[in-house]
Amino acid sequence: MAASSSHISVRKSDGVIRIDFVDRNILDELNIHQIGEEMLKAVESEFRPKVVIVFKNVEHLSSAAFGTLMKVNERVKSRDGQLRLCEIPPRILEAFMITKLNRIFSIHDSYELASKSFT
Repeated sequence: MAASSSHISVRKSDGVIRIDFVDRNILDELNIHQIGEEMLKAVESEFRPKVVIVFKNVEHLSSAAFGTLMKVNERVKSRDGQLRLCEIPPRILEAFMITKLNRIFSIHDSYELASKSFT
């Protein structure tokens, strides 16, 4: 897949896989599917992945995207890894709280705090 069509940016630093969203609006089903595939590919590259997904640039997130995040979380755990979410805008964080997904995901204010939270 060409980097220009990617909806996420994946970087690895100090053993942590950092995933940033490129798009501000994560709403389209096809894009969400592609994002999920890209995230799973990044996770598959490690046996015990330490993954931080950064929501800093995201303004809108569809409910389908939550399902994709659940799949990624399951894959990370199946590889004996850990997943953290961070820099979630208040409006999107509220959706995590309403759906009680804040109890499933480890959510942090900043990338630095998220990356330091790995055990």
